[in-house]
Amino acid sequence: MILKRTWLCLGILLSVLACNKFNGPEKPKNLIPEDKMIDILIDSKLLTSANSANKRVMRDSNLNINSYVYKKYNIDSIQFAESNAYYAFHVEIYDAIYDKAIDSLERLTVKLKADEAAEWKSQTKKEEEASIKSQDLPKELDSLSQLKLLKE
Repeated sequence: MILKRTWLCLGILLSVLACNKFNGPEKPKNLIPEDKMIDILIDSKLLTSANSANKRVMRDSNLNINSYVYKKYNIDSIQFAESNAYYAFHVEIYDAIYDKAIDSLERLTVKLKADEAAEWKSQTKKEEEASIKSQDLPKELDSLSQLKLLKE
């Protein structure tokens, strides 16, 4: 009985000490600013979506998504990993970053759909005009043709 109590107390003590020392990652010296992190997440999501939709095109162009984003924003993988770990531990900040990124992606989706609709409408109008032009009858009909049209 005493042995069980000893183990229980020791377990509780170790748990309290372990949880007390866990303060999360320190703020990195080269922390990526929140607005830049939002842009990085947006570009990463867009490239990932493009990669899943057009695997062959992406493979043929030899585009590595991570290295492209790192070069574009002048960061390295360690800086991104440290910043991501810091923001992930601070959930409120990370939620705000993700909410802004999602909002931006949704606005891009709405704009893309509007552009596609306008393009489709323009294309349909051009096709209708071409169809009408191909069906135009000659303006001057001889009298015999006019009589045939009147009888019909």
